[in-house]
Amino acid sequence: MEKIAAEFEKQYGVPVKLEVVAGGDQGARLATDGPSKLAADVLTLPHDQIAQAVKAGLLLPNDLFEDETRAIMEESAIRAVTYDGVLYGYPKSVETYAMYYNKDIFPEAPKTWDEIISFAETYTDTKQNKYAIMWEFVGYYTYPFVSTLGGYIFGNNNTDTTDIGLNNEGAVQGFELLKSLKKILPMNAGDVSYDVKTQLFQEGKLALNIDGPWSVAAFKDKVNFGVAPLPAMANGEVSHSFSGVKAYFVNSYTDYPIAARLFSNFAASKDNQLLNYQMTGAIPANKEAGEDPEIKNDPIISGFFEQFSHSTPMPTIGEINAVWDPLQAAFITIWDDPKADVKTTLDTMVDTIKTNISSK
Repeated sequence: MEKIAAEFEKQYGVPVKLEVVAGGDQGARLATDGPSKLAADVLTLPHDQIAQAVKAGLLLPNDLFEDETRAIMEESAIRAVTYDGVLYGYPKSVETYAMYYNKDIFPEAPKTWDEIISFAETYTDTKQNKYAIMWEFVGYYTYPFVSTLGGYIFGNNNTDTTDIGLNNEGAVQGFELLKSLKKILPMNAGDVSYDVKTQLFQEGKLALNIDGPWSVAAFKDKVNFGVAPLPAMANGEVSHSFSGVKAYFVNSYTDYPIAARLFSNFAASKDNQLLNYQMTGAIPANKEAGEDPEIKNDPIISGFFEQFSHSTPMPTIGEINAVWDPLQAAFITIWDDPKADVKTTLDTMVDTIKTNISSK
């Protein structure tokens, strides 16, 4: 950001003062400091915080650069920083999870669950702590089994809470697939933790690990690995993951609304997203940056970027908090209990979610 600010000042003659504030605190600071004229003109936020900020009147729309932003950014990133049909953000970087693969075991990553199932039949050995693939049993990581075959959380791009698609035909098919995978990962859901699978992948005993870019540092210099998109379903459907987007936003109380918009657009440019990647490893939201040879030839980042193009932004509405616990409980029940009926379990889960929403 220091480099970007210096270049902006050089090009436009507008000085920029930087203040470091923890990412999770910027929204709360804006709520109190914005109206009192103490907040920054431009701030960065994860996209799932924008609904609350917009409802409080704290953000200016991305209107002057809307057409340009829509043209150059990944569609998933645009959806993530749009609220109630209005574009607010200037996407900065993206993140989602994908499939780490041990190149000493897989010179090329498997592309389908069928390939992984066939491999696991000869590789998985619980006595030697060897496993084909692992992921955490929470809604974030197991969302592909909900969404890929036609299930969804809320209708109308996760904004219509009266339409819950977690027990429709597509969701049932996805959960049936999940249930069938117990044969290749014979562990209870609660035993598959981040620490367990990270250690096994480091030790070369876990061939495939579903995780995000935040874990790259844990494997660098320890594992010969690459990153590829999530395995496709049996019908060839590309798996859909959940994703997060970080973006620049303009404080609605700024005294410099034009300069703040200009800076946000400048900071989110292709060149500055590539600079962010070079200095921090952040994955660009800009389509051209994602196609840049520097990204395309990076065997790690390119895998995450490709998966991001098949992702759904995390819901921004508050009602999503009524979903996570019942969804995780359903995953665990279907996985751990061989007698559990998928449709019945999902129906019960949806009833619980509806009750949770209505009670709030």
